[in-house]
Amino acid sequence: MRAIRLCGRWPRGFSLVELLVVIAIIGTLIGLLLPAVQSAREAARRTQCGSHLRQLGIALHLHADATGRFPAGYLSDVSSPSRDTTTWDAAPGTGWGLAIATHLEEGAATARFDAVAGVAAVVNRDLVSQRLAMFLCPSSSGPRDAFECRTAAGIPHVSGARLGRTDYVANAGHEDPWDAAANGDWSSVCNGPLYRNSRITPARVADGLSKTVFIGEHSQELSEKAWAGVVPGAACHPAERYAATGAQPEAGAAFVLSHSGPSELEGTGIHAPNDPAGHPDQMYSQHPAGANIVFGDGSVRLVEATIDRAVWAALCSIAGGEAIGWP
Repeated sequence: MRAIRLCGRWPRGFSLVELLVVIAIIGTLIGLLLPAVQSAREAARRTQCGSHLRQLGIALHLHADATGRFPAGYLSDVSSPSRDTTTWDAAPGTGWGLAIATHLEEGAATARFDAVAGVAAVVNRDLVSQRLAMFLCPSSSGPRDAFECRTAAGIPHVSGARLGRTDYVANAGHEDPWDAAANGDWSSVCNGPLYRNSRITPARVADGLSKTVFIGEHSQELSEKAWAGVVPGAACHPAERYAATGAQPEAGAAFVLSHSGPSELEGTGIHAPNDPAGHPDQMYSQHPAGANIVFGDGSVRLVEATIDRAVWAALCSIAGGEAIGWP
């Protein structure tokens, strides 16, 4: 059987030039589409992160309803003779995340925490090393496995404790008392809502709950953070890439806390979220537009890295009396 020719000619295929043109057009279209897809994915991740933080904000208020005050940034028996001689940290080390976990989906898992033995105790090791999805931001590219606690010198901590990670930290205010001379009472130093042994009631937030930062992001891409609390004598280490640029380990309080500046020890510098000059004890997000922040009324808002520094510092104090025209 012979092939049938149309109009006396054989059917013609694409020439090499035509194929190359088609491929170039497809490549251009893909190049235009990918940023839109990536932007949509990031928007979804940021929304999920905001949902996590909204749940944490609700849990803060449920804790306040049950106890009359917000949780402490973390608990430490500073009068204990076994306290760390440098930081005055001691058991139990219970962090704000563990304190509110009973009001989250993680309540059943954390109900078995031995608060007397503390975060560093062997009896609590399996619990405090858990990975809890509620405390992780999906945009964070940092590690997810529990980290081994180390001293400031990088030596494994004698307790052998491993802590589950979080991408969220609490606001202690302008100062970073964990870098100051050892003292037991931080209430005269910290002007934020959550710090060591804090007992802040909603009424004490005179600047207004809706204009006071309580919790914000800190990606594990920058440094170690723990949802369960603090191990006395352990240090918060920056990730290797930041350590290589000169970032130094912070005291264990930075596992759960951050500060905004200005600080007496650091000068007049104020570090807004995503500040490229930020440290392991400040808020830091991997969202391109800024960081999700929980305010005292439980609302979650995106704070851009370009926020006025003075406004950011004002938002981080509970009773500064500043006039804030934001947002």
